[in-house]
Amino acid sequence: MTRAALRLESVSCQFGSVVALQAVSLAIAPGEKVALVGPSGAGKSTLLSLLNGSMSPSQGSVQVLGKAINQLQGSRRRKLQRQVGTVYQQHQLIENLSVIHNVNAGHLGRWPLWKALWSLVWPQQVNAARQALAQLGIADKLYARTDRLSGGQQQRVALARVLVQDPKIVLADEPVASVDPARSHDMMALLSHLGKNRTLVVSLHDVVLAQTYCDRIIGLRQGRILFDLPSAQVSAEQLTALYDLEASDLEASNLEGNDLEADLKPSDLENSAV
Repeated sequence: MTRAALRLESVSCQFGSVVALQAVSLAIAPGEKVALVGPSGAGKSTLLSLLNGSMSPSQGSVQVLGKAINQLQGSRRRKLQRQVGTVYQQHQLIENLSVIHNVNAGHLGRWPLWKALWSLVWPQQVNAARQALAQLGIADKLYARTDRLSGGQQQRVALARVLVQDPKIVLADEPVASVDPARSHDMMALLSHLGKNRTLVVSLHDVVLAQTYCDRIIGLRQGRILFDLPSAQVSAEQLTALYDLEASDLEASNLEGNDLEADLKPSDLENSAV
């Protein structure tokens, strides 16, 4: 049997009195492309934070490449975290530095301190950074200041940072949240390229994008898995239950390319944990 790239076993996560995840169990195979969908506060971002080791669960086990990352400490945990690249909604770039410095941040997990500091003065592994940017169509921005780039170009810099990290697993938290609908497919196509021969887990609100670019969709609501199915098998009834919408509202949201979160009732946004 092939070892799962990612596995959660009876995972719960609680912040004070707020329960973000409740008894979640799932396994994701190597190379699988998985979308997490659900309303705000469903637990999507919390789940991704558990998978990249930046958070630990209140209960249960989080396994990355066969190792329980929540039980590892120090250098052993950081070594495993290097195999997981994360694309954040806010990019997490240092905007007053050049593009090459931001891309080279993908190396920091394996560079010694002296090399990381020296790279701030004299950038290292220039060819690797240039090749990563070339794959994303912005090789000419190698030495540009990051704060002078457009939002779309900054997203590509964040993707290039993950490319040079060369992880086995890529996580993306709401990667199209700040992108206009016309560019959402471009962003997902870039993510698919980044996820080639890797495991990809992406949180999305746009169900059409999830069905187009992912093999499998996991629906989360109030910290629990409502459904976990191949993309083609997810029904309109399951989606309306997930978002607590009328069928007509769901159809209109998909046709207009709207964020389904905007259609939620105020009660759905209360006690948001993520």
